Amino acid sequence: MASVMGLLEKREAAARVRVEELRVEADRILAELGAAEVVLERRAIARAELGEALASDRDAVVAPVAEAPDPAPVVAGEGQVPVAGSVVRRCGEGMTVQALALDYRRIVELVECGPGGGEGVSAKELAARLGLEVVPAKVETVRSRAKRLVERGWLSASPSGRFMPRQPIAAARRAVGMPGGPVGGS
Repeated sequence: MASVMGLLEKREAAARVRVEELRVEADRILAELGAAEVVLERRAIARAELGEALASDRDAVVAPVAEAPDPAPVVAGEGQVPVAGSVVRRCGEGMTVQALALDYRRIVELVECGPGGGEGVSAKELAARLGLEVVPAKVETVRSRAKRLVERGWLSASPSGRFMPRQPIAAARRAVGMPGGPVGGS
């Protein structure tokens, strides 16, 4: 007869396997979404370019072709409003936290105005500062988002798993004598 503890361990192991499978699937879907967004952007640009080319070939007597709405700007954060649940763009030169969806922006701002001394902020501390219940599910959600920000260059992480401002921002702020406040306002 199997012990109760053994049965619970088997169920927990099965649940862990399922969680990992879902994480892999979520990463795959996010990658597919990113690729689909690139295709959509390219097609919108092609349509706009064709409209401009056709409009320039017509006589001045013909009414101008209505301009197609400009697709997403090249530099995110300039006139682009991020959508909740959107893909986190790679941090590039001239980009501000305004290019991020609100949830991600808040994480970056909290890390940047976190405790000094280079120790960084843990996912648990971030969850608490975000006003979330400090339970494993919420902490893991925050950790996942912070790791995504690290992968995209918005933050850096210590080997101990604490999150810190990325080095160029932190160094630039120290150079001009600024405290670690949020970049781009709040």
